[in-house]
Amino acid sequence: MEDKLSIRVNVADRYYPLRIDRNDEERIRKAAKLINDKLMQYKQRYTDKDVQDFLAMVALQYVIKLLEQENRNDTTPILNVVKELSDKLDSVLSEDS
Repeated sequence: MEDKLSIRVNVADRYYPLRIDRNDEERIRKAAKLINDKLMQYKQRYTDKDVQDFLAMVALQYVIKLLEQENRNDTTPILNVVKELSDKLDSVLSEDS
C-alpha cells in the first residue's frame, strides 16, 4: 500500500501541489520555509531586484552549501592515505620476514 500524501507547498508566494511520501512531509515543508526565509532576507536587502533574481541567489547559496558539505564528507583522500600507509607497512613487514 502506498503511503502518499498530497500537499501544497508555498515557495515565493506560489503554491505547488506535490504528491509525496508521508515521511518526507516535514523535510519538504522545512525546505520551503528555508527558501522563503532566505528569499525574504534578499528582498529586504536588495529592493531593485525581482523575485526571479532572489530565487536564483537562494538556489546558488544552497547549492554552494550542498557542495561544501559533499566535499567535507568525501573520504576518498583519507582512504588513499590509509591505503598508502598500509602498503608501506606491508612492505616494511615483508622485508623483516
